[in-house]
Amino acid sequence: MVCFRLFPVPGSGLVLVCLVLGAVRSYALELNLTDSGKATCLYAKWQMNFTVRYETTNKTYKTVTISDRGTVTYNGSICGDDQNGPKIAVQFGPGFSWIANFSKAASTYSIDSISFSYNTGDNTTFPDAEDKGILTVDELLAIKIPLNDLFRCNSLSTLEKDDVVQHYWDVLVQAFVQNGTVSTNEFLCDEDKTSTVAPTIHTTVPSPTTTPTPKEKPEAGTYSVNNGNDTCLLATMGLQLNITQDKVASVININPNTTHSTGSCRSHTALLRLNSSTIKYLDFVFAVKNENRFYLKEVNVSMYLVNGSVFSIANNNLSYWDAPLGSSYMCNKEQTVSVSGAFQINTFDLRVQPFNVTQGKYSTAQECSLDDDTILIPIIVGAGLSGLIIVIVIAYVIGRRKSYAGYQTL
Repeated sequence: MVCFRLFPVPGSGLVLVCLVLGAVRSYALELNLTDSGKATCLYAKWQMNFTVRYETTNKTYKTVTISDRGTVTYNGSICGDDQNGPKIAVQFGPGFSWIANFSKAASTYSIDSISFSYNTGDNTTFPDAEDKGILTVDELLAIKIPLNDLFRCNSLSTLEKDDVVQHYWDVLVQAFVQNGTVSTNEFLCDEDKTSTVAPTIHTTVPSPTTTPTPKEKPEAGTYSVNNGNDTCLLATMGLQLNITQDKVASVININPNTTHSTGSCRSHTALLRLNSSTIKYLDFVFAVKNENRFYLKEVNVSMYLVNGSVFSIANNNLSYWDAPLGSSYMCNKEQTVSVSGAFQINTFDLRVQPFNVTQGKYSTAQECSLDDDTILIPIIVGAGLSGLIIVIVIAYVIGRRKSYAGYQTL
């Protein structure tokens, strides 16, 4: 543990900060903010880390984890007053910052929002980023806590928006400390109330001696990505995930009613990201080839398993769902995307268009070969002709034999 000395925060007293560094690539922070009378007004202790996905100069995507950035400062952290609520402000590295805002009602206080800013112009963290600059992700929370209680959440909480995944755990916070003494009454987050293990996964994994029971066909969901006010990517599909870990196989149907979509659209690449309470992210990355066709180039997944572990796989060398630009790709029958030996995706009722979407509607579809029943016609005709030829040959051979049997030697 590295402890920084006490230092003043303008207008709010002194802050004591201890930063624990380790191989987990996360932050362990403890903040004791005091008012002008040196009484504690805000207390917080938490762990967090961040993963950021960004596009590189060669049109591929990379994911980095934001870990220790060296010196950490807390300029702007305040206890709050009648005009402004309390705020925790953290700065680390060149252009990285994190802010949590609080507010108070008659008998409760709230964690209103969290804002995380990162700098893709930092060549150490993003050496090959296509776009350079400071980007900010804002999350609205509205978590309400009894006024005199200490909020606790040991379970892992995940916030995901755009290309950023934020993880928080071992959280303790009281934004309005009464009489300078942190409360001993704890208000637990919902995850801690229902389980002592985080996260909780509502799927069944068979024992190592059994094989997974085939699941019913998954419900198809419709997902989209917007660029401003316009839809730039459309996808409709039923998804079934096949995972094998430690010789244990599981089959998981994605519920579209609890699955959310985000993503981004660029000139030569497009990203569809799905996430839910159990899926941190499931990424479908599309690319343009030969300037006139698109295809599924990359799939990345990170999700929680029933034992609390995280299953993660990435493959950026795929070649599925090929279709001309300006059209959509369709495959109603079951199709398998093999991401790795341990992870496959079965798709049903698939239709996707990652580029050139107009008026929020699909363009003419190119059907997969599995759906193309017209190929059966020449096969049937060919088989019929082959059978007829075989019958004629057999009849000819039999007729020749009978003719030879009618002659006698003189």
